[in-house]
Amino acid sequence: MSRRQFLSLLGGAALLPLAGLDRARAQQPSKLRRIGFLGNSTAALEANLIGPFRQGLRDLGYQEGRNIQIEYRWAEGSYQRFPALVGELLAQKVELIVTAGTPATLAIKRATTSVPLVMIAVGDPVGNGIVPSLARPGGNITGLSSIAPELEGKRLELLREIVRSISHVAVILNPTNPFHVASMKQARDAAAAMRIKLLVLQVAKTEDLDGAFDGILKEKPEALLILADRVFLHNRKRIMDFATANRLPTILPYRELVEAGGLMSFGPSYEDMHRRAAIYVDKILKGAKPGDLPVELPTKFDLRVNLKAAKKIGVTIPEAFLLRADQVIE
Repeated sequence: MSRRQFLSLLGGAALLPLAGLDRARAQQPSKLRRIGFLGNSTAALEANLIGPFRQGLRDLGYQEGRNIQIEYRWAEGSYQRFPALVGELLAQKVELIVTAGTPATLAIKRATTSVPLVMIAVGDPVGNGIVPSLARPGGNITGLSSIAPELEGKRLELLREIVRSISHVAVILNPTNPFHVASMKQARDAAAAMRIKLLVLQVAKTEDLDGAFDGILKEKPEALLILADRVFLHNRKRIMDFATANRLPTILPYRELVEAGGLMSFGPSYEDMHRRAAIYVDKILKGAKPGDLPVELPTKFDLRVNLKAAKKIGVTIPEAFLLRADQVIE
């Protein structure tokens, strides 16, 4: 055996323990990271949002039960439960919390200034005092906002395209949702420009729906606009069944309401925002400070139309309108 062969063999033998050590390290389970998810409704009703969030985590290398554990808490459509649910998550010593919507985000903000919060679909985080700036949120909060200029005006315009003669529209809002102040200003400005009268109905909890329905039956508006709020998402079947029974065209913030029987929805892609929230989770778990991560604005908007609902309420939707839709339910 030559000297060169001997040294090569010796070097390879010396590397064997190191290679084995590397394999052993690779086989060791990664550190289990524990995060919290505060849901507004139920696991079943938010499955289409949780799914993209979990997929986003998997795309980044996280596997539930191996290197990440998600503690879920569900408000079941009752915002009054938020403080207790947030307390439970903090007691679990989660490393960060993820939630959607303004009310849930405010509940977490009031409860902690140290545990990082990744917010999703918050309407106006600066105007509502959640963060001082979108570019430099500071503190323990960052995430994704659903704010979009003139969004309610665009929804009313879409409604007018379908029902040309419309002049009276009911609006259901949640008075406990701070974002609805800005949303209603958009709606009122657009309605005034289009000479549409608005019937404003307040629904803070499920029990308030009967009163709103009574108001609609009394005043007889020609269509229904629903503002973005998780209480309405939680009660989507009941609201859409009422609209169908009373032949009310609806313009909605969530695709789930269209799938539950509503006429059409237009707004940011909440699925896309939940998927992208995983990127914030990953960065924070790897050491990034939430306050240094800019709040992201929506870049993807979806128009969804339900032709089955249109037939039930006697509305004809032009073919040109359908060609613009991202989804048509037939």
